[in-house]
Amino acid sequence: MKKDLNKNPWKTLESKTVYNNPWIEVIENKVINPSGGDGIYGVVSFKNIAVGIVPLDNDYNTWLVGQYRYTLNEYSWEIPEGGCLIGSESTLIAAQRELLEETGLQAEKWTEILKMHTSNSVTDEVAYTFVAQGLRKGDAAPEETEELEVMKLPFSKAIDMCINNEITDAFSIGSLFKAKMMIEKKML
Repeated sequence: MKKDLNKNPWKTLESKTVYNNPWIEVIENKVINPSGGDGIYGVVSFKNIAVGIVPLDNDYNTWLVGQYRYTLNEYSWEIPEGGCLIGSESTLIAAQRELLEETGLQAEKWTEILKMHTSNSVTDEVAYTFVAQGLRKGDAAPEETEELEVMKLPFSKAIDMCINNEITDAFSIGSLFKAKMMIEKKML
C-alpha cells in the first residue's frame, strides 16, 4: 500500500500565541505527535515573505551586502534581501525595492529562480529569489536599521565565499548555488 505523503501525521489539540510583534508571531501548540505521544510544538510565524536578489551584470559580476547581524553577534555577507509584507505587494515589486534600497541598482530583467523554506522545522517562513539583469546604477537608500557595506565582485568569488564559509546565510547560499546551476545550464 502506498503511503499518502500529504496526510498530516500530527494532531493539534490547542494553539496559543506566546509572543507577537510587527514581524513575527510565536505560537505554542499542544500536539499528538506521529507516534501518538503528547507534546508541544513551537512555530515562529513570519509576517513577511523573504525576498532575495542575485544581481548579475553582463560580465558575471554580482553584488553582496554586508551587515552586522544582531542575532548572530557577527558580521554577515549576504545577497541583497528583505521582506514583502504578505498581501500588500508582489514578491517581484518587493525584490525591486530591496535591490534599489540596499545597492542602488535597478534592473531591466527579473527571473524568479528559487522558492525556499528557510528552517521548516521551526518556522513557516517562505523565501523567493530573483536574478536581476540589465543593471543600471541609482542611489541606495537603506532603512534606518541597516548599516550596510556593498561589495561588487565576480560571481565565481561569491561562490568561493560560500565554499569557504565566508557566506553562511542559508538563503544566500541556496540562492547563489541555484543561480550557478542555472548559469551552467545556460538558463540565465
